[in-house]
Formats: sequence, structure tokens, C-alpha cells
Amino acid sequence: MTDLIWQRIRGEVTVAAREEHILASFLHATVLNHDQFEQALSFHLANKLDSPVAGALLIREVFDQALSEDPRIGEAARADLAAVFERDSACHQLHEPFLFFKGFHALQAFRVAHRLWRQERKALALFLQHRISVEFGVDIHPAAQIGCGILLDHATGLVIGETAVVEDDVSIMQSVTLGGTGKESGDRHPKVRRGVLIGAGAKILGNIEIGACAQVAAGSVVLHPVEARTQVAGVPARKVGITTCEQPSQSMDQRLAGLRD
Repeated sequence: MTDLIWQRIRGEVTVAAREEHILASFLHATVLNHDQFEQALSFHLANKLDSPVAGALLIREVFDQALSEDPRIGEAARADLAAVFERDSACHQLHEPFLFFKGFHALQAFRVAHRLWRQERKALALFLQHRISVEFGVDIHPAAQIGCGILLDHATGLVIGETAVVEDDVSIMQSVTLGGTGKESGDRHPKVRRGVLIGAGAKILGNIEIGACAQVAAGSVVLHPVEARTQVAGVPARKVGITTCEQPSQSMDQRLAGLRD
């Protein structure tokens, strides 16, 4: 089967290598020397997560095994890449998030850590969580459940807790926290349903549901459930309107209903 996303990335990078000689070696090593999307992704992430404790070659072995044994990881990565390209106004070509956007990198590395966690390789999963946090400024517990078609825009300061759930087609801006409310144990983190848009700096705390296609405004502190297709804002957050599109995560319009022209 033809991998159209991989073909397009290779085509874009071929042009970039020709036009920017300083990066030619990097572009060949990271993309053009690989036959498959998964091989390039594994190589690129392993080099970013390289450390004195576990070098890039060892990390790459772990990533290669995960990507080979679970094709859903590569499928989710492609869906995430398409989501970035479609929703991020700063993204003009598919190779840009693949090579340079740390939100995309952090999410794909998390997917491998999550698989390790489910395989009871928890020490290695937590090690990857630590390296992801250090390298990308993104702290996602490997037990969290995250769907596909996800945009982590900018991503710096993002925190997602152990029992959090993020369904498909969600967009999350930087400095967002999906956290608990204290030292309680058990199921204690938010459940974000599909199509939700979460603005920069929002804090969603506790085992509460953010309904499908809802919108959380930037800087809000959400302590109570949010109904589907509802806009909330403020500290603490309260309902301020209803969403005016089918999926706010795809429109990326962060204005509130009452403030639109």
C-alpha cells in the first residue's frame, strides 16, 4: 500500500535539502535515508531522547520494536501529523511538525511509553516520561489514555495525569494541565471527549468530564463537568456560550461566542 504521507514528507525534504545545504546532512540522516515513516520516526525520536543512561541506539531499539509490533502507533502518528498540518496556521508543510514541532515529538514518544506501561515495563515507561519532560517540556504520565488526531500546539508546560483520558480529534494549547485536586488516589483526572479545544494555560482538575466538542477558554480553571458543545471561561470556569461549529478542535477559533464579530 502506498504511504502518501511518507511520500509527501520525502518529497518536501528532498526540496529542502537541495535549498538549504547546511541542513542537508541532517535531512538525509533523519528522513531520506529511511524507507518507511516508522523507521524515520524511531531514528529521529531516539536521537532527541538520547541520554548518558540510555543512548540513542538503545532507545531506538525500543521504539523500533514498539512500532513494529503495534501498527496502531504509526497510524496514530500519521493522524496526529495530519491534525497539525490542518489546524496549526504556522504549519505549511507536512515535514515541519515531523522534524521540528516538539508537541508532535512528545506525543509520539508518549505512545511508545504508554505501550511499555501496558506491558508492565513501568520503569522504562517512567524513564521515557522523564526524558520527554526534560527534552520537550511536556509531562504526560505513561498510563494516560490518548486518542489519535491530536494537536498539542506549542506544548510547553503541558501536564497530563495518570488517569486522564483524551479522546480523538482534540486540540490542546500550551501550559494546559489535566490534573488532580490533591492527594486522592484512584481515578482522579479529567476525561476529555472528542472534538474539544482547550486554550492556553487552562487548568482542568479532578475526575470530571469535558463533553464532546466543548471549548475551554485560555486561562480558565475548570473544577466541574462541562457539557457537550459548551464554552466555559473564567476562574473558576462557568458557562459563557455554546460552540458554533461541529468540532472546535478543528476550527481552532478561540474567540468566545459573545465576543465574535
